[in-house]
Amino acid sequence: MAILVTGSTKVICQGITGSFGAFHTKGCLDYGTKMVGGVTPGKGGTTDPNGLPIFNTVRDAVDETGASATMIFVPPPFAADAILEAADAGINVICAITEGVPTQDMIRVHGMLPGYPDSVLIGPNCPGVITPGVLESGEGSSATFKGGCKIGIMPGYIHLNKADASTGKAVGIISRSGTLTYEAVWQTSVLGVGQSTCVGIGGDPVKGLNFIDLLAMFEDDPETDGVVMIGEIGGTDEVEAGAWINEHMSKPVVAFIAGRTAPKGKRMGHAGAIIGGADDTAQAKMDALAGYGVNVSESPADMGSKIAQALGVEVAPASA
Repeated sequence: MAILVTGSTKVICQGITGSFGAFHTKGCLDYGTKMVGGVTPGKGGTTDPNGLPIFNTVRDAVDETGASATMIFVPPPFAADAILEAADAGINVICAITEGVPTQDMIRVHGMLPGYPDSVLIGPNCPGVITPGVLESGEGSSATFKGGCKIGIMPGYIHLNKADASTGKAVGIISRSGTLTYEAVWQTSVLGVGQSTCVGIGGDPVKGLNFIDLLAMFEDDPETDGVVMIGEIGGTDEVEAGAWINEHMSKPVVAFIAGRTAPKGKRMGHAGAIIGGADDTAQAKMDALAGYGVNVSESPADMGSKIAQALGVEVAPASA
């Protein structure tokens, strides 16, 4: 099993005819994702270079293809409406990859999404979600996979299905940082630890699924043996997640908080990554998580070895 998406998930792309939408649709197809079409208003009835049908609306796409997931690559001013259109059409998993969505627009979306209880939002400003497929042939960037689902911009080939993992272990990964998501994936894969599902939740201050939502899903997933949680400065989500882990989580969790050298009051990278007070620094969050019994990694270089050790996997010491 996995969470959110599986190899049978049918996916569409909103903004499929744009340069980014077209490029990443092909990447998802090449990985083995069941891409079944796309949406660009005014271009319904045509096909993209991959032969996928293009529809004018998400409702038309769902009715014709049975899609249950979407990735959104529309420009920032139209992203909020694209999210709500997907929810209104009955899409279950909405991945908003678009960066730079106005916060006021996301506040509106955040207020309306509870009216669509069957839909969950990942992002915006995120790399997406992936449930790794089983290696079919090849290696590295030329490898082919089957039975997986990649929705977004992550490099699929670095991910490792539990069936291919030499340790027989797999972890879930939740991250506010796309780059650090890939780092955690690579580190665990190299150590023979697979990933059940990896979710980049994005670094904006107002977004969809959060740490606790996903921790609960991973706790209930029998194929997930542990979790890597990657946070950063800004907000209180990581500390709240620590309290939840302490109360409800039976599986090991390793956490890393980015932004230890960030100056107070200056936004670093993501729109939500800004220190708001003494309790909002990276060190304060790390101390709080440790106080809740969470295994905290002091360096991003140690995330993989920390979770491997927590799972009982023997890790060779680093060479001097």
